[in-house]
Amino acid sequence: MFERLDEVERRYEALHHLLGQPEVIRNQEEFQRVAKEYAELGKVVDLYRRLKKLEEEIRGSQEILLHEEDEEIKRLAKEELNRLVNEKARVEGDLKMALLPKDPNDEKNILLEIRAGTGGDEAGLFGADLFRMYAKYAEKRHWRLEVLSRHYTGVGGFKEIIALIEGKGVYSRLKFESGVHRVQRVPATESQGRIHTSTVTVAILPEAEEVDVQIDPNDLRIDIFRSSGPGGQSVNTTDSAVRITHLPTGMVVSCQDEKSQHKNKAKALKILRARLMDKARHEQEAEISEKRRSQVGTAERSERIRTYNFPQGRVTDHRIGLTLYRLDEVLEGELDEIIDALTTHYQAEALKREGENFKAQASNVK
Repeated sequence: MFERLDEVERRYEALHHLLGQPEVIRNQEEFQRVAKEYAELGKVVDLYRRLKKLEEEIRGSQEILLHEEDEEIKRLAKEELNRLVNEKARVEGDLKMALLPKDPNDEKNILLEIRAGTGGDEAGLFGADLFRMYAKYAEKRHWRLEVLSRHYTGVGGFKEIIALIEGKGVYSRLKFESGVHRVQRVPATESQGRIHTSTVTVAILPEAEEVDVQIDPNDLRIDIFRSSGPGGQSVNTTDSAVRITHLPTGMVVSCQDEKSQHKNKAKALKILRARLMDKARHEQEAEISEKRRSQVGTAERSERIRTYNFPQGRVTDHRIGLTLYRLDEVLEGELDEIIDALTTHYQAEALKREGENFKAQASNVK
C-alpha cells in the first residue's frame, strides 16, 4: 500500500506543477481535468501525510517510554501513545477506503425506473408507494426530481414511472436500490383479509450525456401519436406523444407527459441514452469473472432484494440480512440506515477483493 501511496504523492506533486503551466492555464478543458484529478488525489495525500506524521509521533512516544525514568512523564507518554495508535488505525482505514477504485458514475444524476411486476393492481399501487418513498428521500436530501414518463393502472397505481433525479452524489446513494422489491400486505380489494404478495422492479440508471452515448439518427424510428391519460381520456388534442425505437437493439421508449412534441422527444432520448449505457455496462460486466465482481447479490434487477411486510411493520434487505421494524418511516423516505448499511457492506467486500488481489500479486512476485 505504501508503494502505491508514494506513487499517488508523486502524481499529486506533478499535477501541482502542471496547474502553474501557462499552456495548461490557457486550455480551460485541460485545466479543469487536471484540477479535478489534483483535488481528488489531495484527499488521499492529506491522509498519507497525516499517517506518516503519526508514525513519527508514535516513535517519539516509544522512545520516551524506553529511556525516560520519570514515572509521571512515562504515564503521559503512554496515554499519548494509545491515542496516536488509535488515530493511526482510523487513518489507515480511511486510506484503504480512499484507495478503492472509484465508480465513475457515483457523481452522476440518475433515471429512476419503477415497474409493476407480479400482483396485478396491487403491484401497481405498491409501485406508486415506492415512487413516493424515493421522492420523499430526494426531498430530504434537497435533490431535484422530474417525472419523465408515467403509465397508470386503472386504480391509481403505476404500470411504469420514470423520473430523473438530480443532485450531489445521487447515483452513489441509490445505486444499490436496483432489483425486485416485494410487498406483503392485505390489498384494499381483499374482503377476507388475506395477505397477498406482489413485486415491483426498480432500476437505477446513471444519466447518460450525449458524450457518453453516441446515437446515430439513422438508427432511430420516431413515431408521433396522440397522448392519452388514465381511462383513455385525451390529454390534449394534438399529436405530441413520441415513441422512439432504437433499431439495432429493439429498445422502445415512449413519452407523452408534455404537451410539446419536442419536449417529449428530448425526454425519450434521455431515457434511451441511459438504457443504452446501462446495457453496455452490463455487457462489459458479463465478461468479468464471477470472482472479481462477487458481491452480496449483484444488484441485478432480476434479484429479490427487499421485502416490505405490512402486517409485521418490517423491512428486510435480503442481501445483507438487515431487518428494521420501521416500515412506516422507511416509506416516508427514511432510507439512510438501509443505504448506509449497504454501502458499508459493499465497501467491505471491495476491500476484501483488493486484499485478495494484493496477495495474488505478491505471490506472483515470489
